[in-house]
Amino acid sequence: VVLVLFTGRPLTLKWEEENVPAILNVWFGGSEAGYAVADVLFGDVNPSGKLSTTFPQNVGQVPLFYNHKNTGRPLPEGKWFQKFRANYLDVSNDPLYPFGFGLSYTNFTYSDISLDKTSFKPGQKLTASITVTNSGNKVGKEVVQLYIRDIVGTSTRPVKELKGFQKIELKPGEAKTVSFDISAEDLKYYNYDLKYVAEPGDFKIFIGGNSRDTKQADFKLL
Repeated sequence: VVLVLFTGRPLTLKWEEENVPAILNVWFGGSEAGYAVADVLFGDVNPSGKLSTTFPQNVGQVPLFYNHKNTGRPLPEGKWFQKFRANYLDVSNDPLYPFGFGLSYTNFTYSDISLDKTSFKPGQKLTASITVTNSGNKVGKEVVQLYIRDIVGTSTRPVKELKGFQKIELKPGEAKTVSFDISAEDLKYYNYDLKYVAEPGDFKIFIGGNSRDTKQADFKLL
């Protein structure tokens, strides 16, 4: 059984996730959608789409988005619940499907992130590289996503922000190294005085196949 969803918004699919073998979300594909859906269902096309929004576990988590601000009492990483922390009593903080999520008929594995330097000044750039391997048995395409977090700013900053992505195609067993160039322009935001600035400090890089399942590295803007 495959559940095919024609929808224009995120849905709560907890029961379906636990009881249906496969879910294909096709949004509103128009008059030719049937042909495209059939190509995917019969294996003529290997899906490679990624979610442009976040799907919650239940409506109690709404609003839910990946680039939220940190809380005053954040839940420690890897914890499901801890008293007096920012969490729910009956469900984890994690979404059902995070921003950028999407499955394929093959699997991809990511190496650790390699940085050509760990600090740089405005006017310079840093290159972050990662090797992606098709560990399955079908040709597939993967969207490699780059997120960055500004640890401390004069205004509060999101826990991560999408800063770039690249789509690559890999044969079974093939590996490719994907590189992203990061400059001070990528770190700018409008501060409290509405000035578009990149502030010196510590940053985190996240690279992966979605906003949740990522590899991490640290760098500093001088």
